[in-house]
Amino acid sequence: MPKSVREIMSTKLLTIGMTETAKDAAKKMMDKNVSSLLVVDHDNRTVGIVTERDIVRGVCIHDGNSKDFRVHHVMSSPVSSIDPDSSVEAAASVMLQEKVRHLVVKDGDRLVGIITATNFIDYLDDELEPDNAKARIIRTLKDEV
Repeated sequence: MPKSVREIMSTKLLTIGMTETAKDAAKKMMDKNVSSLLVVDHDNRTVGIVTERDIVRGVCIHDGNSKDFRVHHVMSSPVSSIDPDSSVEAAASVMLQEKVRHLVVKDGDRLVGIITATNFIDYLDDELEPDNAKARIIRTLKDEV
């Protein structure tokens, strides 16, 4: 039976204010060992997501100083999401169609998790036989993430 998003998602949802700096976001991601932060407004409503890639593309390629860019300048919005009872395959399909690497998991209006490439790597690592050549590739990727 295919696994659901709920079974493989991460429940570690970290946020940052939209007026914080890109440097603050990068430091928080590094300190918490995550690749994204949900961006919240002054009323603590989710208005976007900022990823490592957003910071690289929004700051570094412009030869900017990360202290001079606010999170709302580099974040992605709206946030792509999926229901926790959806299949893992459905999540992968949404990510491919929407060209995103982070998919927020929403139960109704409530944020309950996030799916990233790391979750898929862990899922595939669990599904494959240990001596399978594909499993060795997955474990190699897992060590890199």
